Amino acid sequence: MVIVVGTGAGGAIIAMKLAKANIPVTIIERGPYIASKDAYETYDMKYYDKRFESEQSLDLLKTTCVGGSTIVAAGNGVRVLEEEFKDLGIDLSKEYETIEELIGVHQMDDDHIGEGTRLFLESAKECGFDAIKMPKFIRDEDCKPCGKCSFGCPRDAKWSGKDFIDIAIENGAELIENAEVTKILTAHKSASGVEYIQDGQVKTIESDLVILAAGAIDTAVILQKTGIDAGNKLFFDPFISVGGVLKDIKYNTEVQMNGLAIGNEYILAPHFSSFISKYIKETYPEVEDKDILSIMVKVQDDMVGSVDIDGNVKKFNTIGDIRRLGQGAAAAGSILQKAGVDATTMTSTVFRGAHPGGTAAIGEVVDKNLKTEIDGLYLGDASVIPISPGKPPILLILALAERLANHLIEEVI
Repeated sequence: MVIVVGTGAGGAIIAMKLAKANIPVTIIERGPYIASKDAYETYDMKYYDKRFESEQSLDLLKTTCVGGSTIVAAGNGVRVLEEEFKDLGIDLSKEYETIEELIGVHQMDDDHIGEGTRLFLESAKECGFDAIKMPKFIRDEDCKPCGKCSFGCPRDAKWSGKDFIDIAIENGAELIENAEVTKILTAHKSASGVEYIQDGQVKTIESDLVILAAGAIDTAVILQKTGIDAGNKLFFDPFISVGGVLKDIKYNTEVQMNGLAIGNEYILAPHFSSFISKYIKETYPEVEDKDILSIMVKVQDDMVGSVDIDGNVKKFNTIGDIRRLGQGAAAAGSILQKAGVDATTMTSTVFRGAHPGGTAAIGEVVDKNLKTEIDGLYLGDASVIPISPGKPPILLILALAERLANHLIEEVI
């Protein structure tokens, strides 16, 4: 029997592939099994300062539920770090192709490109960018644009890890939900099971093969409690949103991040931010959400951060981080002005973060097969990524987990 800890992108595909290969699988998830439309209720407020009043506050977006943060992702399916992984001796080209077909990555049809997105694409091209429609894993036929991609799709039109967990269960896997894994049990430097807390009780389950895919933060904590040094580095793809007033644009009801423009050290994508709306309304109370057009600026970070054994996250903005965000913000402002946004109304959000990773990197905590120093203990999430991608990493996590699942089925189990 194999234990899979976590149901995000990595854990979900590993559980599904093992179950479909007739291998007994037990899946353990800290959060509940919920409907996709309710995913916004599971954002982890521990890492969220809603008023941004403290200079020491951290705004890190992550959810705790079956499907993990995939369930509130915008559905962006972009390849990242493909050449960098080849330099590490890991060629993911076949895995990327498999994943893209499996979850249906494509550019959405023109019926799903709203006026705000169209203006972004046209204006970005006029500003010299090679702007394209964002590759998505959203099913056009099921999608009715509503702007709620990051809250959990109300129509289940978007792939999420929950889809693969459902398939795993259909193929015999057992799901234990609302259960927090505290450490990996070991015997003679080999995995022997996991300890977890459910309904206030400490429980254990035995297995000599454990796949830890609890997300970069929780994985780092569990590894430290197991005696493995982890959490000394951290990326979380910092981003800001820049926006202003363009009357009746109605971008807030469009498919979010449905366009992409890549700069030298940043990416730009149209994205409605309620914070932009809030800030503008303080000066222009007559402005409504339908009057806001905004752009997300996302950059690679310098991986200066850490996660300690108690789950405390420290993250710092380096000069390089700020410079990249500044350059991206200037470019976003130019695109918005070209699109017709009133320049006198433009503002931006504070520094925020998503996609945590790098806390148990390849070459430091795991080998190329994602195996730790403990026999039978493997990692299957963003913790193993050694370089900040600066772009949505879901496809990369899926590709790495696909590779790991194949390795386990062919050579380990």
